[in-house]
Amino acid sequence: MKEAVLMQGNQAVAEGALAAGVKFCAGYPITPSTEVIEILSEKLPSHGGRFIQMEDELGSIGAVIGASAAGKKSMTATSGPGFSLMQENLGYAAMVELPIVIYNAQRVGPSTGGATKPHQADIMQAKWGSHGDSPRIAVMPGSVKEAYEITVKAFNLSEKYMVPVVILMDELLAHMRESIVIPDKEELEIVDRRRDALPEDKYLPYKIDETGLPVLPPLGGGCRYNISGMIHGEDGIPDLTPSTIDANVRRINSKLDKYYDDIVMLENEKNEKAKTALFVFGSTTRPAKGAVKKAKEAGVEVELIRPITIWPFPEKELKEIAERVDKIIVAEMNLGQTAGLVKQAVEGKAEVIQHNRVDSGHISVEELYEKIMEVSS
Repeated sequence: MKEAVLMQGNQAVAEGALAAGVKFCAGYPITPSTEVIEILSEKLPSHGGRFIQMEDELGSIGAVIGASAAGKKSMTATSGPGFSLMQENLGYAAMVELPIVIYNAQRVGPSTGGATKPHQADIMQAKWGSHGDSPRIAVMPGSVKEAYEITVKAFNLSEKYMVPVVILMDELLAHMRESIVIPDKEELEIVDRRRDALPEDKYLPYKIDETGLPVLPPLGGGCRYNISGMIHGEDGIPDLTPSTIDANVRRINSKLDKYYDDIVMLENEKNEKAKTALFVFGSTTRPAKGAVKKAKEAGVEVELIRPITIWPFPEKELKEIAERVDKIIVAEMNLGQTAGLVKQAVEGKAEVIQHNRVDSGHISVEELYEKIMEVSS
């Protein structure tokens, strides 16, 4: 029987990245994510990889993109202010379709905010931080165990769909410790990017087949290609004709729609008797489950909704849930970043009620229970 290991959330991210096959990490220390780069700086060399501390977060994500172009699974770790600095290069990675993973342990903001205090207020930045229609995936673990598992999944999604993936946690989960059982390597699904490009004399990096995805072998490995953040044609060379602009922008964004069912992960404790649903994510998951249980004991049935993938937002699933409940409580440690998304998804079929906390305190079982009883009376 496998032994359980006491592990911190940040440690679980680092160990999950190693299990996924990360070979390069560049980062700059920032609370509350620093443990990730500390662990990887120590362990990557023994896993055939390299770590470099950069001068800042702009340099960090630039180095990560370069390592990915060389064919290495690459990541960086940061928090709110550093994540803000990475946005331009996040858009660049999305445009040139190089897979990278960015871990963001959210803290109180804006600006320097509160380095040791939790928030969940980088959700919109995770999707819309860089200009233009910039595709990226964002996932949100709800426990230390899931932090390990979802980090592996983040690398898989990035490599499979050639897109940046953001792992969003918050300070509570980043520094929480719990006992988890680490799976054996053979139990994990590990995905690597395609490398089956045509020979160099026939190779066009952005000539797309029925998958809708480019095949970009490592630079220096036999296939020469151009990487440009400008709109480009099949050869990767900048091309600003209207038809190319339209095709380029539509295709890089359509990947998320085409593979929605594989990308979007949602925990839904379906309850046909419930007329109220509770929508939570991240570190609020456990308090929410406690509140749902407590409400049931008091005779009130509640359905739990927890997006694990926050981008693409699980609109299809929410539309279905809104057909059977009257009210959806959206509880989050911000001023309502996902509440608006829920309202948009349900299209008025259910009332959306906000429960927001921004004082850096965690959302508790008791306050969620009281909110459930208030709206259910």
